[in-house]
Amino acid sequence: MDFTIEDILLSASILLFLSILISKNLGKLGIPSLALFLGVGVLAGSEGIGGIYFDDSQTAQSLGTIALTIILFSGGLDTRWESTRPILWRGITLATLGVFLTAMLVGLFATYVLNFTLLEGLLLGAIVSSTDAAAVFSILRTRNIGLKHNLRPTLELESGSNDPMAYFLTVSFTFLLTNGEASIWQLVPMFFLQMTIGAVMGVVMGRVMVWTINRIRLDQEGLYPALTLAMVTFTFAFTNLISGNGFLAVYVSAVILGNNNFIHKRSLTKFYDGIAWLMQILMFLTLGLLVFPSQMLPVIGSALLVSLFLILVARPVSVFIGMSLFKTTWKDKLFVSWVGLRGAVPIVFATYPLLAGVERSGMIFNIVFFIVLTSVMLQGTTLKLVADWLNLSQQDNSPKRVQLGEDLGYASSSSLVELLLPGSSPAVGKPLVDLQLPKTSLIVLIDRGGKFVTPNGATELAAGDKLMVMVDQDEALHEVNQALGL
Repeated sequence: MDFTIEDILLSASILLFLSILISKNLGKLGIPSLALFLGVGVLAGSEGIGGIYFDDSQTAQSLGTIALTIILFSGGLDTRWESTRPILWRGITLATLGVFLTAMLVGLFATYVLNFTLLEGLLLGAIVSSTDAAAVFSILRTRNIGLKHNLRPTLELESGSNDPMAYFLTVSFTFLLTNGEASIWQLVPMFFLQMTIGAVMGVVMGRVMVWTINRIRLDQEGLYPALTLAMVTFTFAFTNLISGNGFLAVYVSAVILGNNNFIHKRSLTKFYDGIAWLMQILMFLTLGLLVFPSQMLPVIGSALLVSLFLILVARPVSVFIGMSLFKTTWKDKLFVSWVGLRGAVPIVFATYPLLAGVERSGMIFNIVFFIVLTSVMLQGTTLKLVADWLNLSQQDNSPKRVQLGEDLGYASSSSLVELLLPGSSPAVGKPLVDLQLPKTSLIVLIDRGGKFVTPNGATELAAGDKLMVMVDQDEALHEVNQALGL
């Protein structure tokens, strides 16, 4: 059946609207929105009530690649270096060693249970080896889950940076399966080459983005998203062209950009947050359309075994080994093990063997889809419960922060931070002049029970005051917190 562009746009708009409407209502029941988007896609497919026939793996893979690029860039923009720096090596270890161990364990188990060849089993393990950035970012941030011991930045760093490793393993095992004379030892130098080029390109392009945005001075503010989008796509495409890992380059460049001052920072961050959500919805809808439920029925038993092994054995073993290199409690390891959310990325990676003509690629795709659905429904709905059970939940007290000057078209090192003064603070009842605040900070406004006070040196602080503090650097904010006993 041939579809006109009007038919495609009409169907896409209806599916998009229904997805958002359903996620708003059923999301209150604790069902992750990502699972609902997948469900809408499946229901709209050829074997659902929508009857839309879609089996174009190439289109799904292309859309997934674009979507993942945007999602990684948006996640990198929101990654704060001050919270990431203490857990940098922990996150990198989970994103590399953890992914590798997960792929190997799942691969060996699949080889035994599914009667796969070793390479077929390892390919399946590689596809599902990484946690999904879209799933982790959306669940942790939309539900505002606060965690102790820097676990939240650890999970966000891992999920944002582990896709390159899974991508490399997936492409490598697909290559080995389709090229009988190839050797696995050929892949070792290729791995280090891809990761090195990707990291270097990410650093270079991140600095280029900061310099370009602050120097180009466009007349229309609306052109800045287009400018950054051009640089993001260039970073991904050019890095791949020179044999680097484009996903890694995009994420690293976003982290560098997000931790520097540049004009229109807040509006650009919100723009990419919105685009990332749109990409997530479109990606899950498309992948839902690509699935034929009748083809999944014969593999449900095997897929359930692999899924449970991944969730209860492979992920915990890889996390406990990886995090044993650092000072962490068993509760930390157990919770990180549980937040092994799989999302649309494994389904996108499962299209690579499909397009390459790997013999059991259809079976692998259906197993991967079932694993993703199980992971999102089982783990995604219980993150808060597990965090509370392990006593790792805490209120998110990170202060609201606004970069001064960004909406006026220039970059500034100063920012305005909102701090809540508790009754236990030693600053309560003291005038501002008696506080040893750093010279590079200034309390510019006090919100006292809904009434705003313009402070001076004689103004006494009261419990419950919301202080609007202007600071130049993070060190100054740290000194202000010390002076206020926060």
